[in-house]
Parts: sequence; structure tokens; C-alpha cells
Amino acid sequence: MAFLEVDGLSAEYAGAGGAPPVRALEGASLRAERGECIGVAGASACGKSTLGLAIMRSLRGGAVTAGSASLGGDSVLGPSDAEFDAAWRWKRISMIFQGAMSSLDPVFTVREQLAEALAVHGAGGGGADAAIERAVESVGLDAGVLAKYPHELSGGMKQRVVIALALILRPDLVIADEPTTALDVLVQAQIVRLLGRLKSDDGTTLMVITHDLAVLSELADQIAVMYAGQIVEFGPADRVYRGPLHPYTQGLLSSIPTLRGPRPGHIAGSPPGLSPPPEGCRFAALCPRAFERCSDDPPEFPARGGYVKCWLYEGGAAGDGPGGAGGSAPAGGAG
Repeated sequence: MAFLEVDGLSAEYAGAGGAPPVRALEGASLRAERGECIGVAGASACGKSTLGLAIMRSLRGGAVTAGSASLGGDSVLGPSDAEFDAAWRWKRISMIFQGAMSSLDPVFTVREQLAEALAVHGAGGGGADAAIERAVESVGLDAGVLAKYPHELSGGMKQRVVIALALILRPDLVIADEPTTALDVLVQAQIVRLLGRLKSDDGTTLMVITHDLAVLSELADQIAVMYAGQIVEFGPADRVYRGPLHPYTQGLLSSIPTLRGPRPGHIAGSPPGLSPPPEGCRFAALCPRAFERCSDDPPEFPARGGYVKCWLYEGGAAGDGPGGAGGSAPAGGAG
């Protein structure tokens, strides 16, 4: 059993005005060993944040409807809310929320906010000062930052403080939702290097949620590519980057600009609505290689170290090599 295992996880939100529920996450499965980073990539509103919030048990207005998640062999979803809050939240699993820099309280110093996090989770007391200093040191900040207010910090320093808040109880799993958004390129690189050190030096397992595949290329050991609420491809980062299998993954990677090489491509059109989602392959309407089989929802076909949800690989065309797309797929077809 892997250290982090998610199997068939589904979640939905209530529909507006009596509409059917929004099935924001359906059948998500992934796994990682201790100290690895899973990168979760995809466009806005594809279910990335819902996946992280479901594991963190912080869905607001939504609920997990199926599936399981475990950490170190222990069920994440099994404990009651009170048990999870007491023994899991921030102690075993913490989260860097999207737009978290703006969540720092402007009227309290960094020290006061870190101390409050400890107190709320029952870890205040005699060792609090040492824990606070260790947390800021772990994110590359000088102890002098503890006396400062948020408005006195740069964007990169604020993000480091937010990461320190997520690390202060030394959890096993940290879920980072768009941790480099709204930062300039140099600061993004600093945050990426910091997250990389956390997993390599401290053995922290990371789940990094982002629309930016370039960021994940520096961090991720495993990649989960999401589209319209589903993980359509999952596997080792080197295989996904060098030999993407799903047509959506191929389109995402072709859209990344490079200094040399062809002009970036793009994926024309918009993802489908999820209230309710369409029948069959959810990418079929935009897929340049769709064919008749795509009217059915594809299962997870095995690929090296993971799987791909695409009818192209019904005959085992995913193979074991980095190229993946063998010759048994129908000519011109995928879904």
C-alpha cells in the first residue's frame, strides 16, 4: 500500500435553484509514497481544488459521495468530524489554500498568527516559541519577520509565512493549492525550490495543485491531469511529460511556450458543464481524434506507473515505454 492512496473519490455540490447537483469530482484515483510530490494539473473549474478539499475534509457546500482516501494506511474519511479535527487536521494533513496570502490577518504580527495556529490545534504552551522559530526557519525566513505585520512583507515573504503556517505542526501531507499564483517569476522559482526542499529534506509528502505544468516539471514525481471533474491521466512525471497519452494532456503540453521549437498550440472550445456532466468521454466534443467508442465513458486503462482514461488504449496501446501510444489504437480515434 502506498503512503497516500485515493481510490474512486467523488464529490458534488448542490445545484443552484433546484438544478441537479454539480458533480465536481468523479472517480479520482491516485497514489504516492512518503516524500513524493503529486502534481494535479488542469484548467480552472476542472475539479483540482475540490480534490484537495475533499482529502482535507474542508468542502463547503459540498460532500464526498463515493470512494476512499488513506494516509499511512489510516482512513482519512472514516473518523468523525470531531476525531478528524482533533487528530488529523493540521497535525497529519494541512493545506495551503488558494489565494492564501490575502488570508493573513492584517492586525496581528506573524508571531501572533503562528502562535494562534498552535493554540487552536492544542499545541501551545512551553514549546510554542521553538516551534514558531523552527517553522519560519524551515521556509527560509529570518526570525526578525516574526515581529512584522503582513503589510510589511513582500508577496514572496507572505507566501512563505503561509507555508510556515501549514508546516508548523509538521504534518505528513501538505496540499498546496496554486502556491505560486500572483507571484512574479523570480519569487515563483523561490517557492518551487522551497517546496522541493520540503519533500527532499523533511520527507513531507506534497500535493501541488496548479494550472501551470511548467511549475510541476520542477517538483512532481507523479502527475494527475484533470479534465471536467475526472483524472484523465495519471503516472510518473517523466512518462507524462515525455510521452503524454491522453489527447487532453497532449494539448496541454503543446500549449506551453518554449524558447525554441514550434509555435504553442491551444485547445479550442470550453469544457462541458457538470450539472449534470455529459455522457461518455467528457473530452470527446473537443477531441480532434474522437470516434464512435467515445460515446461511452472510458475506464482507466493501465499505463506505465498509472492509467489513462481514453478509448485509444482499449487494446493495451499504452504500453510500458515513454512514448506509450502504440499501434493498436483505431486510426484517427481517441476520446
